[in-house]
Amino acid sequence: PAAALPGRPVATLTGVVKTHGRGPTAARVFDGLDAVFESGRLTVVTGPSGSGKTTLLHLLAGLDLPDAGEVRVAGAEVQALDRAARAELRRREVALVPQQSGLVPFLSARENVELGLEIRGLAADPHEPLAAVGLSERAGQRVSRLSAGEQVRVAIARALAVRPSLLLIDEPTARLDQANALRLATLLTTLARESGAAVVCATHDPVVIEQADGRLSLAGEPVAVG
Repeated sequence: PAAALPGRPVATLTGVVKTHGRGPTAARVFDGLDAVFESGRLTVVTGPSGSGKTTLLHLLAGLDLPDAGEVRVAGAEVQALDRAARAELRRREVALVPQQSGLVPFLSARENVELGLEIRGLAADPHEPLAAVGLSERAGQRVSRLSAGEQVRVAIARALAVRPSLLLIDEPTARLDQANALRLATLLTTLARESGAAVVCATHDPVVIEQADGRLSLAGEPVAVG
């Protein structure tokens, strides 16, 4: 997709309600959540464990659906789409970097990016996103031989290669020391500006929070319902 103009809404949540579980074990994670994620900006989603950070990313990716309210991505009302249409929306507009990156350890950094493109049926130069994350010279190295920080950057390069309008990243600095966390946080703000994507990062890392353009703070533990 073409990059949206800087500061334009790429994804919005309006009155989103989400409950996990059923019956006496049901817990309401979101109760009327509103949020806007804009192009060219890094927004961090913060909150304690169990507050719904990963759930929010999955709602934006169409991997989960709200119980009520509206999730809109790139102009599409996500909850109104069937499974196939949500998958197509992800293919065209969204890239998710989960906590477990899913990189193939015996493939090189470049081959992992190429595989990500092939899975989506897209043709693009794998070197460009690797250069964007500072891994041009390590492109031919097996992922298993890269550092934890380099592996995170490969996962981000693989996501960037599909040119998403919405880039979702879950706890990218969890295994990094402070110096590498700062390097990655700075990279994310740069990538948001240069790619035009709305970058949404779930994190509790103060280093990443400090570098962000905006912050969505989730309240805390889910509330029991019923």
